[in-house]
Amino acid sequence: MDTPSTDAGVAPETLLAPAKLTLSLRITGRRDDGYHLIDAEMVSLDFHDRLEISPGDSLTVVGPHGTETVGPDDDNLVRRALALAGRTASVTLHKQIPAGAGLGGGSADAAAVLRWAGFTDLRAAAALGADIAYCLVGGRARVTGIGEIVDPLPHDQRTFTIVTPPIFCSTPAVYRAWDEMGGPAGDNGNDLEPAALVVAPELVRWRDEVADQTDRRPQLAGSGSTWFVEGTFPDVGRVVTTVPAYERKRRGD
Repeated sequence: MDTPSTDAGVAPETLLAPAKLTLSLRITGRRDDGYHLIDAEMVSLDFHDRLEISPGDSLTVVGPHGTETVGPDDDNLVRRALALAGRTASVTLHKQIPAGAGLGGGSADAAAVLRWAGFTDLRAAAALGADIAYCLVGGRARVTGIGEIVDPLPHDQRTFTIVTPPIFCSTPAVYRAWDEMGGPAGDNGNDLEPAALVVAPELVRWRDEVADQTDRRPQLAGSGSTWFVEGTFPDVGRVVTTVPAYERKRRGD
């Protein structure tokens, strides 16, 4: 079978953009510019988006969470990552990771583009999007600062079942609610969980259903809306995903 090629005669390069799962999230302060300081443990999953990249200058988003062709003026993280790296490309993005799910889908896509471009500046990546610095490094890591400080941790093989309700959780709205609530500490490893339940109270029903079906207390992924439990609980609407061994690319710090 012939390898597909672009009009320029160059076969597209395939990039994987692994979802990130935030296993714990503590908010340790707030900077004068409004950015929150965090102390989190994050892992890359084998659940991912896929990007096909070739010469040109366009972006098409397809798949279960795709939006077809993205206009040149759309504020998309893939486009912004290309601009940050000083590159252009034609990108077809196959979206599997839902937006507003707390799984870092857009950040993972941007990080995949930055890796492809050889871009290694974590602080600049974090300025583009707080989760992008972690996604650029990947694997298992402790993440601090506003997300720009990424300290790799030893690999820990684990399996999780994730459930993403059809609810979009705005990260800025959740952080805003957390501030308005006086900065509560979450009692299940995630300080943002109480605020997310205020922003999207319908998350409670999904949490309770997952708990009843798995006999485990679910955790909220980041600012939501994904709930996860450790272990394998396959069913319709669930994704069973593992933390694979991750080959890190060295970065210039």
